[in-house]
Amino acid sequence: MMKPLAQQTILITGSTDGLGKQTALALARQGATVLLHGRNQQRLEKTLREIQEATGKRNLETYLADLADLSEVRSLAERVQTQHPQIDMLINNAGVGSGKLLGGRRELSRDGYELRFAVNYLAPFLLTHLLLPSLRTSQPARIIHVGSVGQLPIDFDNIMFERRYNGYDAYRRSKLALVMFTIDLADLLKEEHITVNCVHPASLMNTKMVRETIPFTQTTVEEGVRSVMYLATSSTLDNVTGQYFDQMQQARAHPQAYDVAARHRLRQISEQLTGLAGALASL
Repeated sequence: MMKPLAQQTILITGSTDGLGKQTALALARQGATVLLHGRNQQRLEKTLREIQEATGKRNLETYLADLADLSEVRSLAERVQTQHPQIDMLINNAGVGSGKLLGGRRELSRDGYELRFAVNYLAPFLLTHLLLPSLRTSQPARIIHVGSVGQLPIDFDNIMFERRYNGYDAYRRSKLALVMFTIDLADLLKEEHITVNCVHPASLMNTKMVRETIPFTQTTVEEGVRSVMYLATSSTLDNVTGQYFDQMQQARAHPQAYDVAARHRLRQISEQLTGLAGALASL
């Protein structure tokens, strides 16, 4: 059984806007120590002040890091672990959308990887592994990945989308990779009291990321917050792990997510790209 939120320390990435910010606000309202992450210091400080003013809580901290740079992901993990050797929950929320007009030009991360694959998948893959010691110290603990119902199978021969690039397809591939990581990591942690689940919070929420892509929205950010908070707080999920949720209902992801060989191949590639190959045994 998880501790009450008022006794938990929770890191949520991408918490200066949209779903991340509103989820951080909801967690703070219930007394959690919330570790806010963003890639702009001014926006981080503004978010901190706004949540403090709205909740009257002071147990919030800020962490600056650009998840498009894996060296900054490592630095983020190191700073969090140093200051919080015990973490109760990690919410990997930060992400890059599909770009304008559901397409756009191919962009690269600081490490030379396709940007959406790097930020939406490789960054949480690395951050989660590096923070496992802090999560283990806190067991039971939860890891929540914010995914999407939009999923496209990974072409392992074109994993960086060097051919036939399309931003929407790149986004959907990155989100399927996150589901595959969810299932794979849950299996690796099955003997431990750390659950790992992935959630599609709501479709086309009224967020900046969605508005930059298409001219309309379908749901509110508050609907998405309810979904994430359900995975974060529901006692019925204490022993539920390795699952994909469409809002608050367990659902089936794309069939490739359940392909053991595909997940194994993705893990091997991910370990190489993040520099974790050969190092996981010590984490």
